[in-house]
Amino acid sequence: QVQLVESGGGLVQAGGSLRLSCAASGRTLSSYRMSWFRQAPGNERELVASTIWSGGGTYYADSVKDRFTISTYNAQNTVYLQMSSLSPDDTAVYYCAARELSKSRYAYWGQGTQVIVSS
Repeated sequence: QVQLVESGGGLVQAGGSLRLSCAASGRTLSSYRMSWFRQAPGNERELVASTIWSGGGTYYADSVKDRFTISTYNAQNTVYLQMSSLSPDDTAVYYCAARELSKSRYAYWGQGTQVIVSS
């Protein structure tokens, strides 16, 4: 089992920055893909950023490319999503998720953290 706990969400003005954290526990994640998803009211959940815990395989949605950065910090078993130049369109609940590299389904999800960007 893998437990994921997100933090760092909040209210920020347009143009500002936030850093989301996802603390992982339960097992070694070197063979996992770690991802951030988001879901805004009335919208489907979308993949925002993704990376392989041990390095490489980084992906960003076009809507966040050059503004968001996903990173892992092995010493604290934490995945970060650094978000900058935020706009109201980034308002959503952000979820951390993990899946084994050999599988296509994300088996583990955090509880979500709310990000609200005011104009």
